[in-house]
Amino acid sequence: MCGIVGYIGDKNCTPILLNGLKKLEYRGYDSAGIAIYNTHGLKVVKCKGRLSCLEDRINEEKPYGCLGIGHTRWATHGEPNDVNSHPHISKSGNIAVVHNGIIENYLKLKEFLILQGYEFVSDTDTEVIAHLVEYHYKGDLVQAVINTISELEGSYALGVISRDSNEEFVAARKDSPLIVGLGDGENFIASDIPAILEYTRDVYILEDREIAVLRKDGVKVFNHFGTEVKKEVFHVNWDVSAAEKSGYEHFMIKEIFEEPKVVRDTINPRIKDNSIVLDDIHISPQDLENIDKIFIVACGTAYHAGIVGKYIIEKLAGIPVEVDLASEFRYRDPIINDRNLVIIISQSGETIDTLFALREAKSKGAKVLSIVNVVGSSIARESDNVLYTWAGPEIAVASTKAYNTQLAALYLIALDFAAKKGTIDAQALDRHIQSLRALPEAIEKVLSNRENIQKFAAGHYNARSIFYIGRGLDYALSMEGSLKLKEISYIHSEAYAGGELKHGTIALIEDGTLVVCSMTQDSLFEKTVSNVKEVKARGAVVMAITQEKNKRIDDIVDMVITIPDVDPFVAPIVAITAMQLFAYYMAVQKGCDVDKPRNLAKSVTVE
Repeated sequence: MCGIVGYIGDKNCTPILLNGLKKLEYRGYDSAGIAIYNTHGLKVVKCKGRLSCLEDRINEEKPYGCLGIGHTRWATHGEPNDVNSHPHISKSGNIAVVHNGIIENYLKLKEFLILQGYEFVSDTDTEVIAHLVEYHYKGDLVQAVINTISELEGSYALGVISRDSNEEFVAARKDSPLIVGLGDGENFIASDIPAILEYTRDVYILEDREIAVLRKDGVKVFNHFGTEVKKEVFHVNWDVSAAEKSGYEHFMIKEIFEEPKVVRDTINPRIKDNSIVLDDIHISPQDLENIDKIFIVACGTAYHAGIVGKYIIEKLAGIPVEVDLASEFRYRDPIINDRNLVIIISQSGETIDTLFALREAKSKGAKVLSIVNVVGSSIARESDNVLYTWAGPEIAVASTKAYNTQLAALYLIALDFAAKKGTIDAQALDRHIQSLRALPEAIEKVLSNRENIQKFAAGHYNARSIFYIGRGLDYALSMEGSLKLKEISYIHSEAYAGGELKHGTIALIEDGTLVVCSMTQDSLFEKTVSNVKEVKARGAVVMAITQEKNKRIDDIVDMVITIPDVDPFVAPIVAITAMQLFAYYMAVQKGCDVDKPRNLAKSVTVE
């Protein structure tokens, strides 16, 4: 959510800042701007709307300078407009600031600054920071920033430049991600690696309350007391092409087509000699005996993965599992103790609600195991154990391949726990391992049949409401399928447990209502057929997703999307690809901005 870039060096920073912001568009934004230092002072260009609007203004004004900061804003305080856009400038024009996060005590600080004679032109909390830095500035920009952040309550990632300290700029973070890119005679800041990957592969990952001072010839990092901190260089080893479209029309469809590879990358290294080997997870059989309950905590798509995780961990390992929305978790004062394990799931590893839930769990003595895609992210660093999903960069806002790999990671954990507890015999373990190994090929077959899904979407993209139904694992799958559709197509959609239809929701079914029914669970197949007949009797049009072996469903539904005959236990990892394709083609038919759906952000770093 929001994006920051910054540059200092010998080059004109305008195209570097603009290019970096383009690489961060996936984070979600509604306005953008840059501030550049040159011999005339600080030049600010900003506007409401897409980066193309900012680019037009930049082409008109042609700002030039070798020191600058840029920002894409997702509105929190104040509507999206030119004035509320970042960067914000201090009263004298000496300080420019970009900020991600929310300053919770900004009204109190604003009142104080107004008494000191400062005037405010925007509705944002960020403008307070610009004025407060100026208030503390006595010729030392670093000390001014240290004094400022000591007074801030809330979350922030900051880039601060000064007209009077033009050979350096300052960055700081708390609860909002920020990295420093290390170049040769130039240095960078950014909210995420893709923004600077074209220029450097060596970065510092800033920790909470750290301050970075960037000059063109070097970077120093300090803690909030002003003491220098020695940082380890993190080298990015994935290819820059992983963050490019590579000929695909959208990042989303590219990432769906990457699913066979990333599922294989997540599973195969963890299967050795036909056993599950999770080297990064140090949970012994004795530790498992001391666990009374597992909490799975996540948001959005990751939460839906957690619901699947509940089914499989309880069934295989016999440990009770409770799944919680991270945004609600800490506010209900959860009953947690040192006999609980908390599994945190987050693609970015920076989701603020999930990060706070992690800290809540640890404060009460629970051990934390995180499933994360981004190496070195905040959640990964603060967890006791980490299982990385090797999905690679996921640029489209709507998560696809990350979800598949999160499911794969949960299956690995469930089988590992079951083997350690002795709740699964060797024959069953072998069967499940073979099922996991078969997944990439099964997903490839779904992708090869995408034209059938595309044709069906072409005939139904004008639907006003679409309902997803399923039972057991299929119900968990339906939740994610429904979310994908509403995220990118803006069609109202809901997921219901098939058995709940008769308890009220069947009243919503009328002639022509489209119902997507997942039917991958053999033990529940006949009951789900009954649910299909219930909605068909009331005029529904039904698209079913099921294994190839279930031929007789052809005469009952209007459209069948088949997946290979995989074990029902792992079917969600395959069937979700079909649902993702359906959502994608529905959105494309409607002409929606698939990769950047309205009002949404890739990494939600504010509450």
